[in-house]
Order: sequence, then C-alpha cells, then structure tokens
Amino acid sequence: VETEQTAKAIETQAVQSGARETLGVLDSINSFFDGLTADAVQSLPTETVREIVSSAVSAAKDVASTLDVTVTGNAVLAPAYMLIKAKLAELSPELTSELGDLPPAVALIASAGITFGLISTVLSFGKAPPPRRPYPMNRYDAASARAYFDNKLGTVIARGVQVTALSTKFGLALLSDYIGGKLDENAEQRAMELSTLLTELGPSFIKIGQSLSIRTDLLSPAYVRGLKSLQDQVPPFPTAEAKQIIEEELGQSIDSVFSEFSAEPVAAASLGQVFRARLRESGREVALKVQRPDIMEQIALDMHLIREIAPVLKRTFNLNTDIVGTVDAWGLGFVDELDYISEARNAEEFTESIQSTSLAGVVYSPPVIEECTTGKVLTTEWVDGERLDKSSKGDVTILCSIAMNTYLTMMLETGTLHCDPHPGNLLRTTDGKLCILDWGMVTKLSPDLQVTLIEHMAHLTSADYAEVPRDLLLLGFIPQSKADLIEDSGIVEVLADIYGAWTGGGGAAAINVNKVIAQLQDLTEKKGNLFQIPPYFAYIAKSFSVLEGIGLSNDEKYSIINECLPYVSQRLLTDQSERTGGALSTFIFGPEKNNIDTRIVDYDRVEQLISGFSDYSTSASGANLGQDKPRAELVEELSDQILDLLASEEETPLQTIFIEQLAKIISSTSRSLWTDLRERSGRLPTGRTFLGTVVDPLGIFRTSPVVRVNELDEKTIDTTRNLINLVQEQAR
Repeated sequence: VETEQTAKAIETQAVQSGARETLGVLDSINSFFDGLTADAVQSLPTETVREIVSSAVSAAKDVASTLDVTVTGNAVLAPAYMLIKAKLAELSPELTSELGDLPPAVALIASAGITFGLISTVLSFGKAPPPRRPYPMNRYDAASARAYFDNKLGTVIARGVQVTALSTKFGLALLSDYIGGKLDENAEQRAMELSTLLTELGPSFIKIGQSLSIRTDLLSPAYVRGLKSLQDQVPPFPTAEAKQIIEEELGQSIDSVFSEFSAEPVAAASLGQVFRARLRESGREVALKVQRPDIMEQIALDMHLIREIAPVLKRTFNLNTDIVGTVDAWGLGFVDELDYISEARNAEEFTESIQSTSLAGVVYSPPVIEECTTGKVLTTEWVDGERLDKSSKGDVTILCSIAMNTYLTMMLETGTLHCDPHPGNLLRTTDGKLCILDWGMVTKLSPDLQVTLIEHMAHLTSADYAEVPRDLLLLGFIPQSKADLIEDSGIVEVLADIYGAWTGGGGAAAINVNKVIAQLQDLTEKKGNLFQIPPYFAYIAKSFSVLEGIGLSNDEKYSIINECLPYVSQRLLTDQSERTGGALSTFIFGPEKNNIDTRIVDYDRVEQLISGFSDYSTSASGANLGQDKPRAELVEELSDQILDLLASEEETPLQTIFIEQLAKIISSTSRSLWTDLRERSGRLPTGRTFLGTVVDPLGIFRTSPVVRVNELDEKTIDTTRNLINLVQEQAR
C-alpha cells in the first residue's frame, strides 16, 4: 500500500510539473506568435521561409505520431482531452468541428491555445486596445511605443538579437586584435567592418557613425576614413518606390510636375534620398528629398530598445546621468526629422531670422518649393556647391568661422539650433557662401538657458575657471543635491586643467586623458558621482562636436573655445540684458568684478574682447570672403555700434561700466596732472612745491587722497594708455 501511494504521489507530481511546463511553453509560443508581424515575415527570403515551414511541419508530424499514442492511451490525458473538447463544444460548436479532424496531440495543443486565447480576450475587456502605430500622433511618444511593441514581442526580440549578434561579432574581432597586438595592423579592415555594421543596423546607427566620422581627435585615421563612407554610401532604396511615394504625396504623376527627373538618386541618406529634377511649369532646378518606406517603424523600434535598456546601463555602470531623458531628447528630434513640412518651416525660419544679423548674405538655407512639399516629400531649390570638409578653396577656414558664428547665433540668439551639421549638410557654394542643408533635426533653447550658456562661455574664453562650477550647476551638469560641493577647490583645479588644455587647441587629443580620469576618480572617491549630462545637451554636443571635427580636419591646433570668442565678444558688448552685463563685468574685471570702488578693467581681457569683437564682425560680415569692405571701414562701423550703445537713452551694461571707468580715469588723470604741475612749479626752501603752497598755504590737503596719486591711480592711467594704443592698432 505504501509503495502504491508513493508511486501515485510521484505520478501526480510528474503530471503537475509537466502541466506547468507545458503551459509555460504554450504561453511562450502564444507570446511569440502574437509578436510576429506580416512585415517581419515578408522581410525574410522566400527560400528561408519555405525551409522553416517545411522543417516545422515535418517535426510536428514526427512528434504528433508519438504524442497521439500517449494522449489516447494515458489514463490522465485521455479524459482531460475529452473534457476540453466537451467544454469547447459548449462554448462554440464551430470549435468542435474545427478540432474534430485534427490528430489528438495537435488538437490538445490547439485546444490549450484556444482556451488561453479566449481567457486572455475576456481579461482584456475594458482595456484600451494597443495603438496601431508606435507614434499615433507622428510625434515621439515613449509610452505609446511601449504599448505598441508590447504586442510585438517577436519583432522586438528579433531586433534585439540582431543588434546584439552583429555587434558582438565585431566586438570579438576587436578583442582578438587587442589580444594579438594587431589593432593598428587590422584597423583599416575593422573600420570598413564597422561602417558595414552600422549600415546593416539601420538609420539610428548610421546617424551615430556620421557624427563620429569627422572626429579626427577621437578616432584613428583608419576609422575616420572608414566611417566617412556613411556620408555618401548609404544604400538607396529602389527609384520605382520613390516615384510611387512622390506621386502618392503630390497627387500627380511625375511627368506632369517635372520636365526632368534623375534616373537614380544623387544622394542617399539614412532617412531618405535625394533626386535632381526640373519643374515643368517654372523651369527651376530643384532637389527632391523622399522619405524611406516604413522608416518610422524602424526608428521607433530602435528607440524603444535603447530606452528599455537605458536604466539597465545606468545601474550597471553607476552612471550619474539621466540616460532615459537623453534618449527621449534624441527620440523627439529623430521623429521630428521625419516630418518634412516641419523641416521646411525650420529652414524658412532660419533664413528669416538670420537676415537681422550681420550673417545676412553670407549663410543661408535653400528656398523651399511649398507646392511640392508634403510630410514625406521635401522640394527645395537646387544648390551647386561642394562639401565644406572636402573643399580645397582658400576660404574654407573663414567659412568654418562663419559656420561657428552661425551656430552660436542660432543657439544663443534666435533660439533654434540646427542639430545635424554633418559634413554632407554644410556646403561651400560656387559663389563662396555657406549653405546649410537638412533642417529636420532642430532643438529649441529657452532665453534663460541661452543667457546661462553665454555666461559660461564668457568664463571659459576668459579663463575665469573659478566661476565654472556654478555655471555647471545652473546648466544642470551638477545636480542640485550636490550644490554645496561646487565651491570645492579640487573641482576648480580639475576643470581648469581640462578647459585649459582644450583652449590650447587640438580637440580631445590634446587632453591628457589618463590624468583627467585619475583626477575625476579622485573627486568621485571624495565627493561621490558629481557630474551628470542634462538631456538637452545631447543636441548641442552633437552639433559642436561635428563643427570641431571639421575645424580639426583643416587645422590640427583648432580650438573650439577660442573660436567661440568672437561671437561671445560681440554678444557681451551689444547685449543689453542685466545678466549679460554681469558676464561682461566678469570678462573685463576678472576676480575683482565685485569690488566696484577699486576695480579697474584688465587690459589683457579688454584686448581679448576687442580683438574678438573685431574678428567676429570681419568674418561674419563676409569681409574675408572677397567683399570689398576695407578693415578701416569695418572698424568705423564697429565704433559706431559701440558709440550708439554708449549714447543710448536706455541704460546699458556697457554704458554703466564705461561711465564708472570714465569717472575713475578722469579722477586719476586729474590727480596725476595736479601732481605733475606741482612738481614742475619748483620747490621752496620749506620743501613744499611752489604751486602747492599758493593753492594750499596751510597744507590742509597736503596728504589728502583727494590730491595725492595712489597705486590705483597709477594702474588706471597705465591701463588707459594701453587701451588708447590698442584702439589705434585696431583702426590701422
């Protein structure tokens, strides 16, 4: 009896365990098939699909023949099988007829699947159905994307496996090179493999590669050459598909709108491709950008995967950065880039806003042909030119300066920053102007953030590093919870070393990385993980990283901080806001800026400011691009601008500082002149000067600071003399 009871218990446990495992498998199978989409299946080669189906059918038959005997002959499974069929028959007679002709094993599995499906459907009553698109409003929406892809687990898993498998293969190849000491020997091959990998992985990864392709200070020449192929060799999609999209979007045939249309795309980008055409009605030559088919789905999937894994990366590597926020910022711009109507509006706003600056006539975006522009087709005037990084013209360095001034103007003045300045989007036109293409990815900056950035840049360009920690706090690079640590001298020293090396030129390659890492690790040990990257900074970093890369390709000692000086100088001298006035005081007075009674302008800083202002106006006005304005005329214009500010009826920061310093100059000069006149009048036997005795017989004011020259007077007079010489030199 005990043996029978033990055997029965073992059988019961085995049946329960088997049932749990079976239900787990069925649940996984159900989730897998729910996740499959027609698009995913259709993307597979026909032969591959046939092999999968053939193998699955053959395996099912082999397993079913064995299971049939087990099901019908098992004392437990046979009654269960009949019970399930009976219950399903009660629910729907149609189910009985559908299952009746199936072998028992197949019918049992199908019954379990149907039961599971029915229960899932009943439980889902009252809940909102999953969205039909990842972004229902055609705007980045992480919550909608998650709801959408939660019902497409097969697609998500397949993409994750693909990215991991392809990336792992490349990573293992690099590891093998490292172990074998062949990193340099195989660099060319690995660079091409990386380019191929990013191309295979799709638009999101191509964008990353394009940004890295000009970072000669971060990557070896071999990898720079390899990734540059991404700028021009992104695989195009068939022209027939492009024409179909154009005709669907415009509602007309190609021939009825265009008299000429290129047989193949003239350029293929990660999100679309460009054709050259001529309008039939006006004869204008145009560029048509056509969006890739189903590109929204591809981008949404990649952004969803990256966002889901972001918290894991943050925990694993203990990163003090809002990675999810950064991903969301990228996703927002990435999806916005797919709206060509918005892109057209961005380009037109740039052209309009730049007209009110000294950059008017020097930089522009191609005019949009509105009647031939839709959400997926963008038509602009054709621009003849060459890529800025490939141009051999002598004015490329000047155009790089103009590009920097343009981007600083966008970021700190107009408030709309172009966020995709890879070399393919910056053209030197045949008449020597700068043309900026591709306005799909932009970011907006608030006025408060703009002023904070101006203050920060003023501190950097004037090497006033003691103010930098406070800037980083206001800009979000240091959390508010660690605000009490920003006065720590160790932070100032580390930042001074980094920024000082960066100011010297050469990009990241000029920085002693090992020293910086050691300094930051030491700070982390003492103060915890202090720094973070605010989400908004992703676009700014991307834009200026590309600009620095282009500058370094022309000049290995290029310094992006020094290149910002001309614009910063111009902004500090002409901006009338109170906070910018504070930044101006910081720039020209240095550490003594808060001591109003004794502060005097620092000659070296003023020289830096005036030189930068002059350089900005010279380059921004296009004077170095073959225009006929002589330097003297430009300086005269600058003088007029400054005099207008000084004579303004409204009090300006520059006016306040000028009046304060002028009063000190007059006071110091008067005392110096009085001292000089007294000494020249000769001395009496009493030892006093003749003039001093006549004016002050009793000697009441003999030792008074009102008439005696002090150290501050001497410094003021010396600084004034140097400034006069500086102005004369600038006017030559």
